[in-house]
Amino acid sequence: MRPAAPEDLAAIHAIYSHYVLHGLASFEEEPPALEELRRRHEEVLRRGLPWLVADFGGAVAGYGYCAPYRARSAYRYTLEDSVYVREDMVGRGIGTAILAELIRRCEALGYRQVVAVIGDSANAASINLHAAFGFLRVGTLRSVGFKFGRWVDSVLMQRPLGSGDGVPPKG
Repeated sequence: MRPAAPEDLAAIHAIYSHYVLHGLASFEEEPPALEELRRRHEEVLRRGLPWLVADFGGAVAGYGYCAPYRARSAYRYTLEDSVYVREDMVGRGIGTAILAELIRRCEALGYRQVVAVIGDSANAASINLHAAFGFLRVGTLRSVGFKFGRWVDSVLMQRPLGSGDGVPPKG
């Protein structure tokens, strides 16, 4: 596990493009251009947030990052996580390793909540991954996306970081 570097972005783009074109984990319908992915990566890093890759045998086997949940200031202690694993590496614990490290790093940064917005209520792999880390299913937004000719739900899961809402944040 290591921070994603600019030279990893082509591999990250390939992983994400697969999910955009063939899955419901992302509600994008066309893969973003590599330059757009580069912009997103730079924005996450500019905010001091983690964007990680799982390196397996010198190749990117998966990636994950945390970004602000929403732009309004009252959400400033809440993040949203994203984890994607290369199609041929699914089921090897890579998503687990990525999410564990994202949580550890975000807690160390002082964030208090992390939200998962999971595409498709039938996405058992992502729902189970998040549940294994203590995320609770807090809601389902029914039929908020339309992709591949059908309506698709978003499942909302949430987990406290550090002391969560037990005490006010510092500063």
